Amino acid sequence: MAVVRNLSLMRGTIITKIPCLESKNWVFGTSFFGGGFCCNGGKMKGKVGIGVRAMVRVSGEESEGLRDFKGLREVLGFDVVSEGELREKGFMGMRKTKLVCTIGPACCSLEDLEKLALGGMNVARLNMCHNAREWHRDVIRKIKSLNEEKGFCVSVMIDTEGSQIHVVDHGAPSSVKAEDGSIWLFTARKFEGSRPFTVQANYEGFSEGIEVGDDLIIDGGMAGFEVIEKIGSDLRCKCTDPGLFLPRAKLSFWRDEKLVGRNYGLHTLSTKDWADIEFGVSEGVDFIAMSFVNDSGSVRHLKNYLSTKSSASTKVVAKIESLESLQKLEEIIEASDGIMVARGDLGVEIPLKQIPIVQEEIVHLCRQLNKPVIVASQLLGSMVEYPTPTRAEVADVSEAVRQYADALMLSGESAIGLYGQKALSVLQMTSSRMESWGRVENQQSRLLHYQLGVSLPDRIAEQICKCAAEMANKLGVDAIFVYTKHGHMASLLSRNRPNPPIFAFTNDDSTRMALNLQWGVIPLLVDFSADMEANITETIDLIKSGGMLKERDAVLVVSDVPPTRATPMAFQSIQVKTIT
Repeated sequence: MAVVRNLSLMRGTIITKIPCLESKNWVFGTSFFGGGFCCNGGKMKGKVGIGVRAMVRVSGEESEGLRDFKGLREVLGFDVVSEGELREKGFMGMRKTKLVCTIGPACCSLEDLEKLALGGMNVARLNMCHNAREWHRDVIRKIKSLNEEKGFCVSVMIDTEGSQIHVVDHGAPSSVKAEDGSIWLFTARKFEGSRPFTVQANYEGFSEGIEVGDDLIIDGGMAGFEVIEKIGSDLRCKCTDPGLFLPRAKLSFWRDEKLVGRNYGLHTLSTKDWADIEFGVSEGVDFIAMSFVNDSGSVRHLKNYLSTKSSASTKVVAKIESLESLQKLEEIIEASDGIMVARGDLGVEIPLKQIPIVQEEIVHLCRQLNKPVIVASQLLGSMVEYPTPTRAEVADVSEAVRQYADALMLSGESAIGLYGQKALSVLQMTSSRMESWGRVENQQSRLLHYQLGVSLPDRIAEQICKCAAEMANKLGVDAIFVYTKHGHMASLLSRNRPNPPIFAFTNDDSTRMALNLQWGVIPLLVDFSADMEANITETIDLIKSGGMLKERDAVLVVSDVPPTRATPMAFQSIQVKTIT
Protein backbone atom coordinates (compact mmCIF):
# COMPACT_ATOMS: atom_id res chain seq x y z
CA MET A 1 0.00 0.00 0.00
CA ALA A 2 1.36 3.39 -0.94
CA VAL A 3 1.39 5.85 1.93
CA VAL A 4 0.96 9.52 1.11
CA ARG A 5 2.24 11.80 3.83
CA ASN A 6 1.19 15.14 2.32
CA LEU A 7 -1.09 16.24 5.10
CA SER A 8 -2.40 19.13 2.98
CA LEU A 9 -4.49 16.52 1.18
CA MET A 10 -6.18 15.45 4.37
CA ARG A 11 -9.08 17.91 4.35
CA GLY A 12 -9.35 20.58 1.71
CA THR A 13 -8.80 18.52 -1.44
CA ILE A 14 -11.66 16.18 -0.71
CA ILE A 15 -14.14 18.43 1.01
CA THR A 16 -14.06 21.21 -1.55
CA LYS A 17 -15.43 18.72 -4.05
CA ILE A 18 -18.59 18.34 -1.96
CA PRO A 19 -21.09 21.18 -2.54
CA CYS A 20 -22.34 23.25 0.36
CA LEU A 21 -25.84 22.20 1.37
CA GLU A 22 -28.44 24.78 2.29
CA SER A 23 -31.40 24.56 4.65
CA LYS A 24 -33.62 26.94 6.51
CA ASN A 25 -32.79 25.78 10.00
CA TRP A 26 -29.55 25.06 11.80
CA VAL A 27 -29.91 22.01 14.00
CA PHE A 28 -26.61 22.07 15.87
CA GLY A 29 -25.78 25.70 15.12
CA THR A 30 -22.37 24.96 13.67
CA SER A 31 -20.60 23.54 10.67
CA PHE A 32 -19.31 20.01 11.10
CA PHE A 33 -17.04 20.11 8.10
CA GLY A 34 -14.74 22.81 6.80
CA GLY A 35 -14.04 23.79 3.22
CA GLY A 36 -17.52 23.97 1.73
CA PHE A 37 -19.56 21.30 3.52
CA CYS A 38 -22.21 22.83 5.77
CA CYS A 39 -24.21 20.81 8.27
CA ASN A 40 -27.75 22.18 8.31
CA GLY A 41 -30.98 20.88 9.79
CA GLY A 42 -33.65 18.78 8.17
CA LYS A 43 -33.16 16.06 5.59
CA MET A 44 -30.22 16.99 3.47
CA LYS A 45 -28.39 15.29 0.66
CA GLY A 46 -25.32 16.22 -1.28
CA LYS A 47 -23.77 14.26 -4.14
CA VAL A 48 -20.36 14.12 -5.68
CA GLY A 49 -20.31 13.38 -9.36
CA ILE A 50 -18.45 10.11 -8.97
CA GLY A 51 -21.27 8.66 -6.90
CA VAL A 52 -20.07 9.18 -3.35
CA ARG A 53 -22.82 10.53 -1.14
CA ALA A 54 -22.12 12.66 1.92
CA MET A 55 -25.21 13.03 4.06
CA VAL A 56 -25.90 14.21 7.60
CA ARG A 57 -29.41 13.75 8.90
CA VAL A 58 -31.13 13.92 12.25
CA SER A 59 -34.31 11.91 12.41
CA GLY A 60 -36.74 10.46 14.87
CA GLU A 61 -38.59 7.79 12.95
CA GLU A 62 -40.31 5.11 14.98
CA SER A 63 -40.74 1.63 13.55
CA GLU A 64 -44.19 0.16 12.98
CA GLY A 65 -44.44 -2.09 16.00
CA LEU A 66 -41.56 -3.55 17.93
CA ARG A 67 -40.28 -7.03 17.29
CA ASP A 68 -39.91 -9.52 20.06
CA PHE A 69 -36.32 -9.86 21.26
CA LYS A 70 -36.49 -13.62 20.80
CA GLY A 71 -34.31 -14.47 17.85
CA LEU A 72 -32.53 -11.10 17.86
CA ARG A 73 -29.20 -12.79 18.41
CA GLU A 74 -29.77 -15.02 15.38
CA VAL A 75 -30.87 -12.09 13.20
CA LEU A 76 -28.11 -9.66 14.17
CA GLY A 77 -25.33 -12.05 15.11
CA PHE A 78 -24.99 -10.48 18.56
CA ASP A 79 -22.58 -12.51 20.66
CA VAL A 80 -23.65 -13.24 24.21
CA VAL A 81 -20.71 -11.41 25.79
CA SER A 82 -21.23 -8.09 23.95
CA GLU A 83 -24.96 -8.29 24.53
CA GLY A 84 -24.49 -8.90 28.24
CA GLU A 85 -21.91 -6.15 28.56
CA LEU A 86 -24.18 -3.69 26.77
CA ARG A 87 -27.14 -4.52 29.00
CA GLU A 88 -25.07 -4.31 32.18
CA LYS A 89 -22.84 -1.32 31.48
CA GLY A 90 -24.46 0.60 28.64
CA PHE A 91 -22.76 1.72 25.44
CA MET A 92 -19.97 3.71 27.05
CA GLY A 93 -19.14 0.91 29.46
CA MET A 94 -18.28 -1.55 26.71
CA ARG A 95 -14.65 -2.62 26.59
CA LYS A 96 -12.76 -1.44 23.50
CA THR A 97 -9.43 -3.28 23.82
CA LYS A 98 -9.58 -6.83 22.44
CA LEU A 99 -8.25 -9.84 24.36
CA VAL A 100 -6.31 -12.78 22.91
CA CYS A 101 -5.76 -16.00 24.89
CA THR A 102 -3.25 -18.70 24.05
CA ILE A 103 -4.88 -22.11 24.38
CA GLY A 104 -2.86 -24.89 25.98
CA PRO A 105 -3.25 -27.93 28.21
CA ALA A 106 -4.49 -25.79 31.12
CA CYS A 107 -7.53 -24.49 29.23
CA CYS A 108 -8.36 -26.80 26.32
CA SER A 109 -11.50 -28.48 27.63
CA LEU A 110 -14.88 -27.35 26.34
CA GLU A 111 -15.77 -26.07 29.80
CA ASP A 112 -12.57 -24.03 30.15
CA LEU A 113 -12.89 -22.59 26.63
CA GLU A 114 -16.44 -21.50 27.42
CA LYS A 115 -15.28 -19.81 30.61
CA LEU A 116 -12.59 -17.91 28.67
CA ALA A 117 -15.16 -16.85 26.06
CA LEU A 118 -17.51 -15.65 28.80
CA GLY A 119 -14.56 -13.81 30.36
CA GLY A 120 -14.06 -11.72 27.22
CA MET A 121 -11.72 -13.73 24.99
CA ASN A 122 -12.07 -12.32 21.46
CA VAL A 123 -9.40 -14.43 19.77
CA ALA A 124 -8.14 -17.90 20.67
CA ARG A 125 -4.47 -18.39 19.73
CA LEU A 126 -3.00 -21.82 19.06
CA ASN A 127 0.79 -22.07 19.08
CA MET A 128 1.76 -24.72 16.54
CA CYS A 129 5.03 -25.25 18.41
CA HIS A 130 3.12 -27.27 20.96
CA ASN A 131 0.93 -30.37 20.82
CA ALA A 132 -0.08 -32.63 17.95
CA ARG A 133 -2.17 -31.49 15.03
CA GLU A 134 -5.11 -33.61 16.21
CA TRP A 135 -5.08 -31.70 19.49
CA HIS A 136 -5.26 -28.40 17.62
CA ARG A 137 -8.08 -29.69 15.40
CA ASP A 138 -10.06 -30.69 18.47
CA VAL A 139 -9.64 -27.25 20.07
CA ILE A 140 -10.59 -25.39 16.87
CA ARG A 141 -13.74 -27.44 16.50
CA LYS A 142 -14.67 -26.88 20.15
CA ILE A 143 -14.37 -23.12 19.66
CA LYS A 144 -16.45 -23.21 16.49
CA SER A 145 -19.11 -25.31 18.23
CA LEU A 146 -19.25 -22.78 21.09
CA ASN A 147 -19.74 -20.00 18.54
CA GLU A 148 -22.54 -21.86 16.80
CA GLU A 149 -24.31 -23.39 19.77
CA LYS A 150 -23.73 -20.90 22.60
CA GLY A 151 -23.75 -17.63 20.69
CA PHE A 152 -20.11 -16.59 21.08
CA CYS A 153 -17.98 -14.80 18.50
CA VAL A 154 -14.42 -16.01 19.09
CA SER A 155 -11.92 -15.96 16.22
CA VAL A 156 -9.13 -18.52 15.85
CA MET A 157 -5.46 -17.70 15.25
CA ILE A 158 -2.69 -20.21 14.63
CA ASP A 159 0.89 -19.18 15.32
CA THR A 160 3.58 -20.74 13.14
CA GLU A 161 6.67 -22.20 14.76
CA GLY A 162 9.04 -20.31 12.50
CA SER A 163 12.71 -20.97 11.88
CA GLN A 164 14.04 -20.69 15.39
CA ILE A 165 16.19 -22.72 17.77
CA HIS A 166 14.05 -24.20 20.49
CA VAL A 167 13.68 -27.18 22.77
CA VAL A 168 12.03 -30.33 21.48
CA ASP A 169 12.07 -32.10 24.84
CA HIS A 170 13.41 -31.31 28.29
CA GLY A 171 12.26 -34.42 30.14
CA ALA A 172 8.92 -33.24 31.51
CA PRO A 173 5.37 -33.07 30.04
CA SER A 174 4.95 -29.46 31.19
CA SER A 175 7.26 -26.98 32.88
CA VAL A 176 10.31 -27.99 34.89
CA LYS A 177 12.33 -25.96 37.38
CA ALA A 178 16.02 -25.50 36.57
CA GLU A 179 17.83 -25.38 39.90
CA ASP A 180 20.91 -23.29 40.64
CA GLY A 181 24.14 -25.18 39.91
CA SER A 182 22.45 -28.13 38.17
CA ILE A 183 24.25 -29.53 35.12
CA TRP A 184 22.29 -30.04 31.87
CA LEU A 185 23.18 -31.55 28.49
CA PHE A 186 21.86 -29.77 25.40
CA THR A 187 21.92 -31.97 22.31
CA ALA A 188 20.40 -32.28 18.83
CA ARG A 189 20.59 -36.07 18.93
CA LYS A 190 17.18 -37.70 18.75
CA PHE A 191 16.16 -40.14 21.45
CA GLU A 192 12.98 -41.82 22.59
CA GLY A 193 11.32 -40.94 25.84
CA SER A 194 12.88 -38.45 28.21
CA ARG A 195 16.16 -38.25 30.06
CA PRO A 196 16.74 -36.25 33.23
CA PHE A 197 18.75 -33.04 32.82
CA THR A 198 18.91 -33.63 29.05
CA VAL A 199 17.49 -31.15 26.57
CA GLN A 200 16.86 -32.00 22.93
CA ALA A 201 17.15 -29.08 20.48
CA ASN A 202 15.27 -28.98 17.19
CA TYR A 203 18.18 -27.95 14.94
CA GLU A 204 21.36 -29.96 14.40
CA GLY A 205 23.54 -26.88 14.04
CA PHE A 206 22.24 -25.16 17.16
CA SER A 207 25.71 -25.10 18.80
CA GLU A 208 27.70 -23.90 15.79
CA GLY A 209 29.95 -20.97 16.73
CA ILE A 210 29.22 -21.34 20.44
CA GLU A 211 32.18 -21.26 22.83
CA VAL A 212 32.82 -22.36 26.40
CA GLY A 213 31.88 -19.46 28.67
CA ASP A 214 28.96 -18.29 26.53
CA ASP A 215 25.60 -17.81 28.23
CA LEU A 216 22.57 -19.83 27.12
CA ILE A 217 19.32 -17.98 27.83
CA ILE A 218 15.93 -19.72 27.99
CA ASP A 219 12.89 -17.84 26.65
CA GLY A 220 14.52 -14.44 26.92
CA GLY A 221 15.41 -14.80 30.59
CA MET A 222 13.17 -17.41 32.20
CA ALA A 223 16.36 -19.28 33.12
CA GLY A 224 20.07 -18.99 32.34
CA PHE A 225 22.99 -21.37 31.85
CA GLU A 226 26.73 -21.10 31.26
CA VAL A 227 28.37 -23.33 28.64
CA ILE A 228 31.05 -25.27 30.58
CA GLU A 229 31.99 -27.89 27.99
CA LYS A 230 31.50 -28.51 24.28
CA ILE A 231 31.39 -32.20 23.26
CA GLY A 232 31.07 -32.40 19.50
CA SER A 233 27.82 -30.61 18.76
CA ASP A 234 26.55 -31.12 22.33
CA LEU A 235 26.80 -28.56 25.11
CA ARG A 236 27.18 -29.23 28.82
CA CYS A 237 25.79 -26.26 30.72
CA LYS A 238 25.55 -25.17 34.34
CA CYS A 239 22.43 -23.37 35.57
CA THR A 240 23.44 -19.91 36.77
CA ASP A 241 20.00 -18.29 36.87
CA PRO A 242 17.41 -20.76 38.19
CA GLY A 243 13.95 -20.50 36.77
CA LEU A 244 11.08 -22.06 34.90
CA PHE A 245 11.87 -24.18 31.85
CA LEU A 246 8.77 -24.36 29.61
CA PRO A 247 8.04 -26.88 26.85
CA ARG A 248 9.35 -25.81 23.43
CA ALA A 249 11.32 -23.02 25.07
CA LYS A 250 13.45 -20.84 22.79
CA LEU A 251 17.25 -20.79 23.08
CA SER A 252 19.55 -17.82 22.57
CA PHE A 253 23.29 -17.40 23.21
CA TRP A 254 25.08 -14.37 24.61
CA ARG A 255 28.77 -13.44 24.82
CA ASP A 256 30.13 -10.38 26.62
CA GLU A 257 26.56 -9.17 27.22
CA LYS A 258 25.80 -9.22 23.50
CA LEU A 259 23.61 -11.59 21.52
CA VAL A 260 25.67 -14.08 19.49
CA GLY A 261 24.37 -13.26 16.03
CA ARG A 262 24.41 -16.17 13.64
CA ASN A 263 22.84 -16.74 10.24
CA TYR A 264 21.52 -20.26 10.03
CA GLY A 265 20.16 -19.74 6.52
CA LEU A 266 16.72 -20.81 7.69
CA HIS A 267 13.58 -19.71 5.86
CA THR A 268 10.91 -17.68 7.64
CA LEU A 269 8.45 -20.52 7.06
CA SER A 270 9.75 -24.05 7.50
CA THR A 271 8.37 -27.19 5.89
CA LYS A 272 6.43 -27.84 9.08
CA ASP A 273 5.04 -24.30 9.00
CA TRP A 274 3.64 -24.82 5.50
CA ALA A 275 1.99 -28.05 6.62
CA ASP A 276 0.54 -26.21 9.63
CA ILE A 277 -0.74 -23.42 7.38
CA GLU A 278 -2.39 -25.97 5.10
CA PHE A 279 -3.98 -27.48 8.20
CA GLY A 280 -5.20 -24.06 9.37
CA VAL A 281 -6.75 -23.31 5.99
CA SER A 282 -8.58 -26.64 5.98
CA GLU A 283 -9.93 -25.92 9.46
CA GLY A 284 -11.05 -22.41 8.53
CA VAL A 285 -8.91 -20.39 10.94
CA ASP A 286 -9.28 -16.61 10.83
CA PHE A 287 -5.67 -15.48 11.42
CA ILE A 288 -2.21 -16.90 10.77
CA ALA A 289 0.54 -15.33 12.88
CA MET A 290 3.95 -15.56 11.20
CA SER A 291 6.89 -15.99 13.55
CA PHE A 292 10.27 -14.31 13.02
CA VAL A 293 9.26 -12.17 10.04
CA ASN A 294 12.32 -10.31 8.78
CA ASP A 295 10.97 -8.65 5.64
CA SER A 296 7.75 -7.96 3.76
CA GLY A 297 8.49 -10.53 1.05
CA SER A 298 7.67 -13.50 3.25
CA VAL A 299 4.37 -11.90 4.27
CA ARG A 300 3.36 -11.24 0.67
CA HIS A 301 4.40 -14.76 -0.29
CA LEU A 302 2.07 -16.23 2.33
CA LYS A 303 -0.80 -13.92 1.35
CA ASN A 304 -0.39 -14.88 -2.30
CA TYR A 305 -0.41 -18.54 -1.31
CA LEU A 306 -3.60 -18.08 0.70
CA SER A 307 -5.28 -16.39 -2.26
CA THR A 308 -4.55 -19.43 -4.43
CA LYS A 309 -6.18 -21.61 -1.78
CA SER A 310 -9.36 -19.51 -1.96
CA SER A 311 -8.56 -18.32 1.54
CA ALA A 312 -7.95 -14.64 0.97
CA SER A 313 -10.21 -14.03 3.97
CA THR A 314 -7.58 -15.56 6.28
CA LYS A 315 -5.61 -12.64 7.67
CA VAL A 316 -1.84 -12.65 8.14
CA VAL A 317 -0.42 -11.21 11.36
CA ALA A 318 3.33 -10.55 11.32
CA LYS A 319 5.20 -11.03 14.60
CA ILE A 320 7.84 -8.41 15.35
CA GLU A 321 10.47 -10.24 17.38
CA SER A 322 13.86 -9.63 15.77
CA LEU A 323 16.25 -6.79 15.09
CA GLU A 324 15.83 -7.36 11.34
CA SER A 325 12.06 -6.88 11.60
CA LEU A 326 12.55 -3.51 13.32
CA GLN A 327 14.86 -2.37 10.53
CA LYS A 328 12.11 -3.08 7.97
CA LEU A 329 9.16 -2.33 10.22
CA GLU A 330 7.11 -0.04 8.00
CA GLU A 331 7.23 -2.30 4.95
CA ILE A 332 6.27 -5.32 7.07
CA ILE A 333 3.28 -3.46 8.57
CA GLU A 334 2.12 -2.33 5.14
CA ALA A 335 2.31 -5.88 3.75
CA SER A 336 0.52 -7.55 6.67
CA ASP A 337 -3.06 -7.54 7.94
CA GLY A 338 -1.93 -6.99 11.52
CA ILE A 339 1.09 -6.96 13.82
CA MET A 340 2.03 -8.73 17.03
CA VAL A 341 4.65 -7.10 19.27
CA ALA A 342 6.32 -10.26 20.60
CA ARG A 343 8.20 -8.58 23.43
CA GLY A 344 9.69 -11.76 24.85
CA ASP A 345 11.80 -12.66 21.83
CA LEU A 346 12.28 -9.03 20.86
CA GLY A 347 13.75 -8.38 24.30
CA VAL A 348 16.45 -10.95 23.58
CA GLU A 349 17.63 -9.10 20.48
CA ILE A 350 17.57 -5.50 21.65
CA PRO A 351 18.50 -3.93 25.01
CA LEU A 352 15.73 -4.21 27.60
CA LYS A 353 15.68 -0.45 28.11
CA GLN A 354 14.55 0.00 24.49
CA ILE A 355 11.49 -2.25 24.75
CA PRO A 356 9.02 0.38 26.07
CA ILE A 357 9.98 2.92 23.39
CA VAL A 358 9.94 0.34 20.59
CA GLN A 359 6.53 -0.91 21.71
CA GLU A 360 5.02 2.56 21.64
CA GLU A 361 6.53 3.30 18.24
CA ILE A 362 5.16 0.07 16.76
CA VAL A 363 1.69 0.67 18.21
CA HIS A 364 1.66 4.23 16.88
CA LEU A 365 2.87 3.27 13.40
CA CYS A 366 0.30 0.46 13.15
CA ARG A 367 -2.44 2.94 13.93
CA GLN A 368 -1.09 5.36 11.35
CA LEU A 369 -1.11 2.63 8.73
CA ASN A 370 -4.50 1.30 9.89
CA LYS A 371 -3.36 -2.17 10.92
CA PRO A 372 -4.46 -3.82 14.19
CA VAL A 373 -1.66 -4.42 16.68
CA ILE A 374 -1.41 -6.97 19.51
CA VAL A 375 0.86 -6.35 22.50
CA ALA A 376 2.05 -9.77 23.67
CA SER A 377 4.43 -11.62 25.98
CA GLN A 378 4.76 -11.50 29.75
CA LEU A 379 1.89 -9.10 30.39
CA LEU A 380 0.97 -11.03 33.53
CA GLY A 381 3.84 -13.50 33.67
CA SER A 382 3.69 -14.00 37.42
CA MET A 383 0.16 -15.36 37.11
CA VAL A 384 1.51 -18.54 35.57
CA GLU A 385 2.16 -19.54 39.18
CA TYR A 386 0.41 -16.97 41.38
CA PRO A 387 -3.25 -15.86 41.59
CA THR A 388 -2.47 -12.15 41.82
CA PRO A 389 -0.41 -10.07 39.38
CA THR A 390 2.36 -7.74 40.45
CA ARG A 391 1.57 -4.04 40.51
CA ALA A 392 4.22 -3.51 37.86
CA GLU A 393 2.40 -5.93 35.54
CA VAL A 394 -0.89 -4.07 35.99
CA ALA A 395 0.93 -0.83 35.19
CA ASP A 396 2.41 -2.46 32.07
CA VAL A 397 -1.05 -3.56 30.89
CA SER A 398 -2.44 -0.09 31.60
CA GLU A 399 0.30 1.52 29.53
CA ALA A 400 -0.50 -0.68 26.53
CA VAL A 401 -4.16 0.34 26.83
CA ARG A 402 -3.18 4.00 27.15
CA GLN A 403 -1.20 3.65 23.92
CA TYR A 404 -4.43 2.44 22.22
CA ALA A 405 -3.13 -1.01 21.29
CA ASP A 406 -5.90 -2.94 19.56
CA ALA A 407 -5.39 -6.11 21.58
CA LEU A 408 -3.60 -7.61 24.57
CA MET A 409 -2.46 -11.23 24.61
CA LEU A 410 -1.99 -13.88 27.27
CA SER A 411 0.61 -16.57 26.51
CA GLY A 412 1.73 -18.97 29.23
CA GLU A 413 -0.68 -17.30 31.67
CA SER A 414 -3.62 -19.02 29.99
CA ALA A 415 -1.92 -21.90 28.15
CA ILE A 416 -0.18 -23.58 31.10
CA GLY A 417 -0.86 -21.26 34.03
CA LEU A 418 -2.78 -22.16 37.14
CA TYR A 419 -4.91 -19.01 37.01
CA GLY A 420 -5.71 -18.38 33.35
CA GLN A 421 -9.28 -17.20 33.90
CA LYS A 422 -8.15 -14.82 36.65
CA ALA A 423 -5.44 -13.45 34.35
CA LEU A 424 -8.06 -12.80 31.67
CA SER A 425 -10.22 -11.07 34.26
CA VAL A 426 -7.29 -8.81 35.20
CA LEU A 427 -6.84 -7.81 31.55
CA GLN A 428 -10.57 -7.19 31.17
CA MET A 429 -10.91 -5.06 34.30
CA THR A 430 -7.67 -3.13 33.77
CA SER A 431 -8.39 -2.28 30.14
CA SER A 432 -11.99 -1.23 30.90
CA ARG A 433 -10.83 0.98 33.75
CA MET A 434 -8.10 2.64 31.70
CA GLU A 435 -10.47 3.29 28.80
CA SER A 436 -12.96 4.90 31.18
CA TRP A 437 -10.22 7.04 32.74
CA GLY A 438 -9.08 8.15 29.29
CA ARG A 439 -12.55 9.41 28.42
CA VAL A 440 -13.08 11.18 31.75
CA GLU A 441 -9.65 12.80 31.67
CA ASN A 442 -10.00 13.65 27.98
CA GLN A 443 -6.86 11.73 27.15
CA GLN A 444 -7.97 11.02 23.58
CA SER A 445 -4.86 10.48 21.49
CA ARG A 446 -4.50 13.05 18.75
CA LEU A 447 -3.37 11.23 15.65
CA LEU A 448 -1.70 13.21 12.91
CA HIS A 449 -3.00 10.97 10.17
CA TYR A 450 -1.09 9.71 7.21
CA GLN A 451 -3.24 9.76 4.11
CA LEU A 452 -3.53 6.12 3.12
CA GLY A 453 -5.83 6.27 0.11
CA VAL A 454 -4.68 7.31 -3.34
CA SER A 455 -7.98 7.23 -5.24
CA LEU A 456 -10.64 9.85 -4.51
CA PRO A 457 -13.19 7.33 -3.11
CA ASP A 458 -10.57 5.95 -0.69
CA ARG A 459 -9.60 9.43 0.43
CA ILE A 460 -13.26 10.33 0.92
CA ALA A 461 -13.76 7.18 3.01
CA GLU A 462 -10.88 8.24 5.26
CA GLN A 463 -12.33 11.72 5.68
CA ILE A 464 -15.82 10.45 6.37
CA CYS A 465 -14.54 8.18 9.13
CA LYS A 466 -12.30 10.86 10.62
CA CYS A 467 -15.16 13.36 10.69
CA ALA A 468 -17.59 10.72 11.94
CA ALA A 469 -15.35 10.03 14.94
CA GLU A 470 -15.06 13.76 15.66
CA MET A 471 -18.83 14.19 15.38
CA ALA A 472 -19.48 11.20 17.63
CA ASN A 473 -17.23 12.63 20.35
CA LYS A 474 -18.46 16.24 20.10
CA LEU A 475 -22.16 15.32 19.94
CA GLY A 476 -21.86 12.66 22.62
CA VAL A 477 -23.74 10.04 20.63
CA ASP A 478 -24.28 6.67 22.28
CA ALA A 479 -22.96 4.44 19.51
CA ILE A 480 -21.63 4.34 15.97
CA PHE A 481 -23.23 1.94 13.50
CA VAL A 482 -21.23 1.11 10.37
CA TYR A 483 -22.49 -1.01 7.49
CA THR A 484 -19.63 -2.56 5.59
CA LYS A 485 -18.95 -5.51 3.29
CA HIS A 486 -15.21 -5.99 3.77
CA GLY A 487 -14.70 -4.12 7.05
CA HIS A 488 -12.67 -1.24 5.63
CA MET A 489 -14.89 1.56 6.94
CA ALA A 490 -15.07 -0.15 10.34
CA SER A 491 -11.27 -0.29 10.52
CA LEU A 492 -10.99 3.38 9.54
CA LEU A 493 -13.43 4.32 12.29
CA SER A 494 -11.46 2.21 14.77
CA ARG A 495 -8.27 3.96 13.69
CA ASN A 496 -9.71 7.23 15.00
CA ARG A 497 -10.45 5.70 18.43
CA PRO A 498 -13.85 7.36 19.02
CA ASN A 499 -15.44 7.35 22.48
CA PRO A 500 -18.63 5.42 21.56
CA PRO A 501 -18.46 1.73 20.60
CA ILE A 502 -18.50 0.85 16.91
CA PHE A 503 -21.13 -1.70 15.88
CA ALA A 504 -20.05 -3.11 12.52
CA PHE A 505 -22.82 -4.75 10.50
CA THR A 506 -21.57 -7.01 7.72
CA ASN A 507 -23.01 -9.80 5.60
CA ASP A 508 -19.65 -11.56 5.33
CA ASP A 509 -18.72 -13.97 8.12
CA SER A 510 -14.97 -13.80 7.46
CA THR A 511 -15.16 -10.01 7.77
CA ARG A 512 -17.00 -10.39 11.05
CA MET A 513 -14.31 -12.68 12.47
CA ALA A 514 -11.47 -10.45 11.22
CA LEU A 515 -13.01 -7.41 12.93
CA ASN A 516 -12.64 -9.22 16.27
CA LEU A 517 -9.10 -7.81 16.39
CA GLN A 518 -10.08 -4.16 15.80
CA TRP A 519 -10.19 -1.77 18.75
CA GLY A 520 -13.71 -0.78 19.77
CA VAL A 521 -15.50 -2.78 17.07
CA ILE A 522 -18.39 -5.12 17.87
CA PRO A 523 -18.94 -7.13 14.66
CA LEU A 524 -22.46 -8.27 13.80
CA LEU A 525 -23.51 -10.60 10.98
CA VAL A 526 -26.64 -9.55 9.07
CA ASP A 527 -28.27 -10.06 5.70
CA PHE A 528 -28.10 -6.92 3.58
CA SER A 529 -30.73 -5.87 1.07
CA ALA A 530 -29.98 -3.54 -1.82
CA ASP A 531 -31.77 -0.74 0.07
CA MET A 532 -29.31 0.58 2.64
CA GLU A 533 -31.88 2.86 4.28
CA ALA A 534 -34.06 -0.20 4.86
CA ASN A 535 -31.06 -2.05 6.35
CA ILE A 536 -30.39 0.82 8.75
CA THR A 537 -34.01 1.15 9.83
CA GLU A 538 -34.40 -2.59 10.30
CA THR A 539 -31.29 -3.06 12.44
CA ILE A 540 -32.06 -0.03 14.62
CA ASP A 541 -35.61 -1.29 15.13
CA LEU A 542 -34.35 -4.74 16.04
CA ILE A 543 -31.86 -3.43 18.59
CA LYS A 544 -34.49 -1.09 19.99
CA SER A 545 -36.95 -3.98 20.29
CA GLY A 546 -34.35 -5.85 22.32
CA GLY A 547 -34.25 -3.02 24.82
CA MET A 548 -30.67 -2.04 24.00
CA LEU A 549 -31.64 1.32 22.49
CA LYS A 550 -34.00 3.60 24.34
CA GLU A 551 -35.79 6.86 23.69
CA ARG A 552 -33.51 9.87 23.07
CA ASP A 553 -30.47 7.71 22.42
CA ALA A 554 -28.43 9.05 19.49
CA VAL A 555 -26.70 6.84 16.97
CA LEU A 556 -24.25 7.96 14.32
CA VAL A 557 -24.57 5.80 11.20
CA VAL A 558 -21.84 5.32 8.59
CA SER A 559 -22.42 3.16 5.53
CA ASP A 560 -20.19 1.92 2.77
CA VAL A 561 -22.34 0.27 0.13
CA PRO A 562 -20.58 -1.60 -2.68
CA PRO A 563 -22.06 -1.28 -6.17
CA THR A 564 -24.87 -3.67 -7.13
CA ARG A 565 -27.22 -3.97 -10.08
CA ALA A 566 -29.85 -2.12 -8.08
CA THR A 567 -27.35 0.56 -7.00
CA PRO A 568 -24.62 0.70 -9.67
CA MET A 569 -22.74 3.46 -7.83
CA ALA A 570 -20.98 3.09 -4.49
CA PHE A 571 -22.35 5.27 -1.70
CA GLN A 572 -20.74 6.40 1.52
CA SER A 573 -22.78 8.34 4.02
CA ILE A 574 -23.03 9.73 7.54
CA GLN A 575 -26.31 10.07 9.39
CA VAL A 576 -27.25 10.87 12.97
CA LYS A 577 -30.41 9.20 14.20
CA THR A 578 -32.21 9.88 17.46
CA ILE A 579 -34.42 7.19 18.90
CA THR A 580 -38.07 8.00 19.70
